[in-house]
Amino acid sequence: MKKLTTLFAATALATLMAGSAWSKTFVYCSEGSPEGFDPGLYTAGTTFDASAHTVYNRLLEFKKGTTETEPGLAESWTISDDGLEYTFKLRPGVKFQTTEFFTPTRELNADDVIFSLERQWKPDHPWHGYVTGGSWEYFAGMGLPDVLESIEKVDDMTVKIKLKRKEAPFLANLAMPFASIMSKEYADKLQADGKMNQLNQMPLGTGPFAFVGYQQDAVIRYKANPDYWGGKQKIDDLVFSITTDAAVRYQKLQAGECHLMPYPNAADVEAMKADPNLKVMEQAGLNVAYLAYNTTQPPFDKLEVRKALNKAINKQAIVDAVFQGQATTASNPIPPTMWSYDDTIADDTYEPEVAKKMLEDAGVKDLSMKIWAMPVARPYMLNARRTAELMQADFAKIGVKVEIVSYEWAEYLEKSKAKDRDGAVILGWTGDNGDPDNFLDTLLGCDAVGGNNRAQWCNKEFDDLVTKAKEATDVAERTKLYQQAQAVFKREAPWATLDHSLSIVPMRKNVEGFVQSPLGDFAFDGVDIVE
Repeated sequence: MKKLTTLFAATALATLMAGSAWSKTFVYCSEGSPEGFDPGLYTAGTTFDASAHTVYNRLLEFKKGTTETEPGLAESWTISDDGLEYTFKLRPGVKFQTTEFFTPTRELNADDVIFSLERQWKPDHPWHGYVTGGSWEYFAGMGLPDVLESIEKVDDMTVKIKLKRKEAPFLANLAMPFASIMSKEYADKLQADGKMNQLNQMPLGTGPFAFVGYQQDAVIRYKANPDYWGGKQKIDDLVFSITTDAAVRYQKLQAGECHLMPYPNAADVEAMKADPNLKVMEQAGLNVAYLAYNTTQPPFDKLEVRKALNKAINKQAIVDAVFQGQATTASNPIPPTMWSYDDTIADDTYEPEVAKKMLEDAGVKDLSMKIWAMPVARPYMLNARRTAELMQADFAKIGVKVEIVSYEWAEYLEKSKAKDRDGAVILGWTGDNGDPDNFLDTLLGCDAVGGNNRAQWCNKEFDDLVTKAKEATDVAERTKLYQQAQAVFKREAPWATLDHSLSIVPMRKNVEGFVQSPLGDFAFDGVDIVE
């Protein structure tokens, strides 16, 4: 195995490799630091890759490379005739990871499932507010507090979940990162020791890799879980080398200092494809990038203003400059590859002179605004700073002055949720379960205001449509409702929809077993390095 010389100059990695000369170490040059390691508390893919897709499992999992669900920690389940009761039979013999900081004394059982879900649901649960300022944003954004009736332990290996109403995407939701199953025994020990915050700092689950340590903004270390119910992994050690600059990630990949990287610069992709030491995977991304106005704050509370700004944005220029042909302009809040996408909806046309007049007609003069530019690359937005600069120039043409602001990634995500936030935020989304609900309700529903709904937009007509679609079981009926919701969205313009991008993953030629996910996650179970 080639020595990863530059990377191992770091003290943390030198320590890792000491005494492990014959082990297989896979290094992933990740694009950012996780906000924490409890996937229930967050919504960002960077955090999920470092927690949910390494340390944890869920009752259901997504089949590799698809949005189809399959058994995970639940080996089977049944659904009542009225669609309101789901009974899950847990997989026997599943062990929690043994680490330097905790040794479990029992295997997975129903108590762990109930703990993992009820802590997010019940305000009086002792773990509901264990992280200061933390919130169960995804759980709430999916509307689950209003859907759940009860979670019951039938026996040690059986859990029954009752719903108040039918919820078509419910099983897919349980395969999402926020529904990861924690060890109640570990949580109880932390609570007894007065160390509850450690659950978010030192994770412990049933997944393929066990957490070893984290050096802030530098490196995360994992080891293969020898007791993993899916079998021990072919690689012995997994390292996340946190490298925020895409050009530096590429240099490390070329030098053999990492095996795989996410989110390359568009300008580097052709060279990557031509490099005999690399291989590149690509597929249409299940994603959207957008500019979210705060629709509760003047002047963005005026529809005419939002419409005018949308007509001032040259989206094709953004796609050409930032993605260099590896994306398409976006019309709708869901991607064209997703079922129920309405291709009859006309996009905003680029007409700066018309936009300028619309602002004048709305009585808006000398408008100054902020555009928030996310500090990290994501598949849907490779360079938010450049995108913001292009929009800044576009808006200047209609007399609007723009200040570009940014923050560290975790701070950016948190601050942008504020209901009184100023300006407009560049963000995006890669679907987490393959269902339109995961875009339309999660990002734009009334329950998500103050969370994932960065536009702070609560429209009753839209919300009623997506709620009805969740309760419907017929795909044709759901499709019709979602298409009506897309029309309302386009009419009301809480966002400027920007692009849908290709998902591109370069890696060393000797990497085998990595499966590109349509959900945009990076998981390394099943991966091997062949010399």
